[in-house]
Amino acid sequence: MRRLRYLVAACAGLLLAPVAQAQAYPSKPVKLVVPFAPGGGNDVFARLLGQKLSEQWKQSVVVDNRPGAGGNVGSEFAAKSAPDGYTLLLGHTGTLAINPALYARMGYDPAKDLAPIAQLATSPLVLVVAPNLKVQSVKDLIALAKAGDLNFASSGNGTGSHLAGELFKSMARVKLTHVPYKGTSPALTDVLGGQVQFMFSVIPAALPHIKAGKLQALAVTGATRMEMLPGIPTVAESGLPGFESTLSYGLLAPKGTPDVVLHEIQAQVAKAAASPEFRERLAADGAEPHYANGVQFAALTQREAQKWAAVIRNAGLKPE
Repeated sequence: MRRLRYLVAACAGLLLAPVAQAQAYPSKPVKLVVPFAPGGGNDVFARLLGQKLSEQWKQSVVVDNRPGAGGNVGSEFAAKSAPDGYTLLLGHTGTLAINPALYARMGYDPAKDLAPIAQLATSPLVLVVAPNLKVQSVKDLIALAKAGDLNFASSGNGTGSHLAGELFKSMARVKLTHVPYKGTSPALTDVLGGQVQFMFSVIPAALPHIKAGKLQALAVTGATRMEMLPGIPTVAESGLPGFESTLSYGLLAPKGTPDVVLHEIQAQVAKAAASPEFRERLAADGAEPHYANGVQFAALTQREAQKWAAVIRNAGLKPE
């Protein structure tokens, strides 16, 4: 009987342990890793989410910027951290779905080393053309590209703006010359100056030039039109059915983090993502609020990884 009582007590302890763990979490500051420098889309979303989670948990959420190697440095740090819920990662399509096809060595495997918690937002790009380019639509641009070799700028090799151009080139069946820059600003500067004919740009950087009439926006790359650019069609409805190129942002934890902790974080992220303030801030930064749970986020990442691996392979880009 004594042994039976010990066994019952032990089983009860095992059953209650996850509950106690969830109730205690978080009992200390949570680190939210951003694998890019301050100021970019990842950083903005992380700070906004961190602020909301801090308010809800009554516990500090500290944003930790760790840039380098296209986001691999910070992502590896987060993936290899203790799986206790106190180190989280703000990941996106680049670090989760594009880099595996671009880098021979990343230091981490998104599918094996990270546990998706929730998707937060998607961020389409906008196709803008130089002021001296006499086109009025995507169809005009395709026709011009078929008549001669055009240049397109990007914020760097392997970035979302680069791969959007490669996808465009493949689907439109045209010849284009890629001109990579070290960031969006210098790329847009040369598009504005007419040195490069067009680019797929992040919306916040291009929007002031579009509103000032200095750049012409032909289309957005999402599946639907955007509220902030209501008169601008999608690329898909402008002559390339099925074209879609967006960056998805989401929260992840090291693989092995207890399910009960992941569920607690997911519940709080869902609450934060539903707040009007959160949604308005995302929209102001050129993103579309799009909450999805961890299972849905994982499925999306898998589909995106297959899609961009094919684009990278077709473009002849070699792993670094």
